Amino acid sequence: MPGRTLPGPDRRGLFIGGGWRAAEQGATFTVLDPADGSVLASVADGSVKDAIEALDAAAAAQKDWGASAPRDRGEILRKAFDLIRGRTDELAELMSLEMGKTITEARGEIAYGNEFLRWFSEEAVRIHGRWMHAPDGASRLLTIRKPIGPCLLITPWNFPLAMGTRKIAPAIAAGCAMVVKPSELTPLTMLALADILNEAGLPPGVLNVVPTARAAAMSEALMPDPRLRKVSFTGSTAVGRQLVRQSADQLQRLSMELGGNAPFLVFEDADVDAAVDGAMLAKMRNMGEACTAANRFLVHSDVAQEFAEKLANRMGRLVVGRGQDPGVDVGPLIDERAVDAVHRLVTDAVRDGAQLVVGGTAPDRPGYFYHPTVLLDVHHDSEINGQEIFGPVAPISIFTTEEEAVRRANTTEYGLAAYVFTRDLARTVRLAESLEYGMVGVNTGLISNPAAPFGGMKASGFGREGGFEGIEEYLETTYVALPVTLRQAG
Repeated sequence: MPGRTLPGPDRRGLFIGGGWRAAEQGATFTVLDPADGSVLASVADGSVKDAIEALDAAAAAQKDWGASAPRDRGEILRKAFDLIRGRTDELAELMSLEMGKTITEARGEIAYGNEFLRWFSEEAVRIHGRWMHAPDGASRLLTIRKPIGPCLLITPWNFPLAMGTRKIAPAIAAGCAMVVKPSELTPLTMLALADILNEAGLPPGVLNVVPTARAAAMSEALMPDPRLRKVSFTGSTAVGRQLVRQSADQLQRLSMELGGNAPFLVFEDADVDAAVDGAMLAKMRNMGEACTAANRFLVHSDVAQEFAEKLANRMGRLVVGRGQDPGVDVGPLIDERAVDAVHRLVTDAVRDGAQLVVGGTAPDRPGYFYHPTVLLDVHHDSEINGQEIFGPVAPISIFTTEEEAVRRANTTEYGLAAYVFTRDLARTVRLAESLEYGMVGVNTGLISNPAAPFGGMKASGFGREGGFEGIEEYLETTYVALPVTLRQAG
């Protein structure tokens, strides 16, 4: 089935060496609309041979691109930024169709993702080493920063533009060529981004995009290749661990942005209304399908009932429906398996003794929808507190002391994001130091920012994207020893 007429250019093929082409033997896979399960498009299904040819193109482009002027690289990123800003409505509709998020949220992602292009357009000209005297004065120490080389960038389905620009922009700024493998669930936005970067003047072979429904075979083929020097992956911890194992033989540089289990701590002195506002942002962004989404609400016993009632009131008023329809607040989840997984966690929590305050069901309609849900007095050991929910469900557990809150917040293998609501400055400092997370939001439910380093610790991965740190992931350092003659000439 060919699918529907979609906004923007008809880009459904592989993008390799600066041109569009079909996959080997014309293979395709279908992209579905999560709002009703219908076919949106047929997209080229890249093979192992296609992936190797993409790496060939990246390797061939690397030398000249790595030697290109930083200003030229920055100007290309800046032009792409301007092009995306002018096509926001077109891209938002495309993203909403393939991923499900509302048009408003899609516009927000485009604005956020586009800022990585602008940020790294400015960082391209600020790559620098250093010059210093050796402590004994007998030599000078020079360091040079160089592009690491061809990269494999693997992006997820939940933020199809922002997760791409967060990797592609620093790679371009640093002078690295790349192969990009977008999620097979949401490849259309990435193909549109490739078209825009091509229009912005990116040389052939620097960016190669290979959508595929055979991701495991592709990584197994590319990881042993000595030309591949860097891998950046956003996705599940299980797949991340597999990629880490595959990288061992070639010792590729890795950036792993993996799963999360973010605690949202509300203390007895918190502004409860502000905490509810923050919870709506931290929980309901992207229907809860975000690695930074608040996953466990740990609320002090003094304010737990008030917080639950106010949050349930807000959640219960949200309108569920197709993301492109006016007035809709919550779009569909990505597929049927996601709905089933969320409902099972809710059902198990209620069976364990949690109180269902609002929601808890899937609406009787086509598509992959789930009503926004609030659970109160969730047992700390309930499975919903140990799993990444990836849906519009807020499980509230109760604590009585700061020590207990920190212990429960840290009782997880993950360490990506945490949220804290308190008016006590000293407590804020203690929590920032004691919470085992790469990012901590204080009295805010929104922490992602292109100018800040994004990443986690423990099973949430390693490496940082964005900020000054983001470009470091794509650079190597060469140290040059320069002896000097201490005796004066003549």
